[in-house]
Amino acid sequence: MLFALVTLCTSAQNIPQAIEYSLIYDYIDELVSDGIIQMNTAIRPYSREVIADKLAEAARKDSLLSRRQKMDLAFYMQDYALEFDTIPDYKLWGHENKAQWNKLKKGRQACDFNLALVEPSLSILTRDKNFKMKLKPILGMDLYASKKGMITKRWYGAELQMDICHHLSVWGSIRDNSWQGTGLLKEAWYPTTYDQIQGARILSGEYLMNTVGVQYKESNFGGDFSDSRGGISLYSWWGSIGLQRERITWGDAYHCSNILSGRNPAVPALTLNLRPCSWFEFNYQHAWLVSNRMDSTYYYEERFTEDGSKRHYRPANKYMAANMFTFMPVKQLSFSFGNSIVYAERNVQAAYFIPFAFYKSLDHLLTKGMASENQNSQVFASLSIRPCNHLQLYGSFYLDEFSAKRLKKENPENNPISYLVGLRFSASGISLIGEFMRSYIATYNHSIDVLDYYSNSYNMGHYMGGNAQSIFVQFGYRPAQGLQLQLSYTNDRKYNVYDYVRGDIRAIISQKPFDKVAWQNDQLEFRLNYELFNNCYFRASMLWNNARGMDVSEEGTVERGVGEDRGWAADGSSFDLTGEELTAYYTDKFAPLYYQGNNLTFMVGFSFGF
Repeated sequence: MLFALVTLCTSAQNIPQAIEYSLIYDYIDELVSDGIIQMNTAIRPYSREVIADKLAEAARKDSLLSRRQKMDLAFYMQDYALEFDTIPDYKLWGHENKAQWNKLKKGRQACDFNLALVEPSLSILTRDKNFKMKLKPILGMDLYASKKGMITKRWYGAELQMDICHHLSVWGSIRDNSWQGTGLLKEAWYPTTYDQIQGARILSGEYLMNTVGVQYKESNFGGDFSDSRGGISLYSWWGSIGLQRERITWGDAYHCSNILSGRNPAVPALTLNLRPCSWFEFNYQHAWLVSNRMDSTYYYEERFTEDGSKRHYRPANKYMAANMFTFMPVKQLSFSFGNSIVYAERNVQAAYFIPFAFYKSLDHLLTKGMASENQNSQVFASLSIRPCNHLQLYGSFYLDEFSAKRLKKENPENNPISYLVGLRFSASGISLIGEFMRSYIATYNHSIDVLDYYSNSYNMGHYMGGNAQSIFVQFGYRPAQGLQLQLSYTNDRKYNVYDYVRGDIRAIISQKPFDKVAWQNDQLEFRLNYELFNNCYFRASMLWNNARGMDVSEEGTVERGVGEDRGWAADGSSFDLTGEELTAYYTDKFAPLYYQGNNLTFMVGFSFGF
């Protein structure tokens, strides 16, 4: 029998499958596109339970699968063996794997366990199926090379997954990361001693790059950071409730979502997922964001010298509550909508723990009695249509602020909104993706910094922010089991840059959006991903990019618009830069030094774990 695991019922652990494991997500997308399975693709990460269920569903329809899809399916089902209440028996390129040890312990605590060197992991399953555990090491390195020098990114750590009595899941992981290399330390790039010591940063919240954000530790090179994730979840067949720290994306998109992109560093969140029937799903989260804004009234007092003390100021509190309703009324149609609020009270607000609430209304209840400033609320929606097998049309809409009066022709004001449309065609292992995004002036921002749609200074929506446009095209091919080839082109444009100034906001959003290009990045990338065996990857890429600032002043002939950013001094005063000074300002502001200008960058990497 091709898939013996199919005869087993999934009584799976409700553990999120990290979205960095892109190969399994791409495979699930392929099965959905071929009409073999159906699922809600607007909310990620999927749980390992859901993925196992979908793999089992595909195995029951194996006559519809190609030879390569069957091989991929058998490969992935081994990785999800514990979800099928069985112990994994890893194969090495389809052959018996002698670098593993399977054993049955007898007695009251009878259990099966598998200790494998290929894939490196320890799996344990008790005979009564009430306890299962998986422990695996994490180790990886990527090497980057261009005319600007070499960069090494390395990481190591471990991941643990446990399930107890089919209703409680506990998981956790730690990854210690480091960027190093001559490509980060060229002294000519930074004139001051302090910046030379710190080194150039490859990641920042202001950089307009589709990369996962980090919070650096202190270091004397390009950057050290750690990433600890995990959670605990109580679940049943109808859904789950948990506390977790994971990257979350909302909205159908393959390049970058404009609702929740998962680009910011993961934050702890109380989550609720309900799946009471096949045509409806509900998701809610209350997240503890990181404001990166000082609260001048909240500090620690440290005895620093014999004669004096030192104050250590703490960051201001910042939270987000968000919900998303998803309906799948007919086959191949999915519609999601929801709302969120970013708030910065001294303590969490009980009203925002109501999962099904419209938070703007609650905000009025809590703030209007004293005519105080509102919190920052948003509304969004996502639509996915599959008119036939192999083709998906999708789009998402993010509404930051809305007034019907702005829809009139005579009103020059524009609502701060973002929209994204795209299509994906997939057949015979070939996929083609096209995605277009536009965000209007002041989208994602707020006049009160602590209330903006950011965490750790990273935009939680699309990485391009407001008054921006992104075009993404990708051709993909999966010629063999575990092998993925991708060729993509990205054109990102940031137009006139504006700050959100409350007193001038009507004048700011009355200015013409998408007018003068302030910064642009063209990027062409070829990428190869190969999963040699479960959770062991080889990857390589060749990337050409050209990131550069533009002179929106046209040599001083255009006056600076209200609230427009054309340079800031260290003391917070604004400049009105023009010409080469302005292009240099935008170049430095939105791109890391390593990727500024015309570059050809090569990368090779190898890892256990993602």
